[in-house]
Amino acid sequence: MAAAKRLFCFGCGYSARVFAARFRAKGGSVAGTCRTADKAAGLAASGIVPFLFGDGLPLEDPASALAGTTHLLISAPPGEKGDPVLAAHAADLRRIAPHVEWAGYLSTTGVYGDRQGGWVDEETPLDPAVARSDRRVKAEAAWTEFAASSGLPLHIFRLAGIYGPGRNQLLSVLDGSARRIVKEGQIFSRIHVEDIANVLEASMARPNPGAIYNVCDDEPAAAGDVVAYAAELLGRTPPPEIPFEKAELSPMGRSFYMSSRRVSNRRIHEELGLTLAYPTYREGLKSLLGTL
Repeated sequence: MAAAKRLFCFGCGYSARVFAARFRAKGGSVAGTCRTADKAAGLAASGIVPFLFGDGLPLEDPASALAGTTHLLISAPPGEKGDPVLAAHAADLRRIAPHVEWAGYLSTTGVYGDRQGGWVDEETPLDPAVARSDRRVKAEAAWTEFAASSGLPLHIFRLAGIYGPGRNQLLSVLDGSARRIVKEGQIFSRIHVEDIANVLEASMARPNPGAIYNVCDDEPAAAGDVVAYAAELLGRTPPPEIPFEKAELSPMGRSFYMSSRRVSNRRIHEELGLTLAYPTYREGLKSLLGTL
């Protein structure tokens, strides 16, 4: 990658920072947004030029912040009032769109809603089950419309449940917070954070503006199975099974169990030529033992 390449990340969180590290390792420069001065210091320490954005506050000097951007990643979540990036900076992005080589919007597989364990792919009609997924559907539509009118070479990535270093079931088993909640027929898909970066890199290598990709591993599984396997790897007794009906869950936790689906990742294999580093949760969790 030529040194002149510059990635700008709206929302430089867990997944974006892994991708940003890859981009920098190949010679590119990275800038990104966060909400607080403390987080800005953390971005700067990792080689990312930080800009404050969010909570209703736009970039202070968007022309300067976005200058030289060749690659754009949007992972800032939509709120009740819609997508915060488009609300604040649509005009600024329209100005740089002709110079952007690749853009990615990180969405969620939650846009498919409840399929009672059935399979979905990128052609499946959307049917969000909860308010935050409905916001994602609207944000996807807004970004798609913006890309069509501005020429921004946008790709949409629908992410499954994310895990990786510092965020995995091994840690929850160790700290005693893991719960093995059982709901008949409940199936989820997930993805290791490094494989998210692998997908984004593969898309950059084979850009196809307008494409949508499901980003998940090869084996949907019940959440309780992942907890049990994590306990096995650690040589611990897995936590007892708790029927969903008896589990005391927060509204957010309960909404997690309101939809069940198997997400197909065939497109990332066939169109991007990608082989996942962690095709199932088993390889992923094994690799994380050394991070504990």
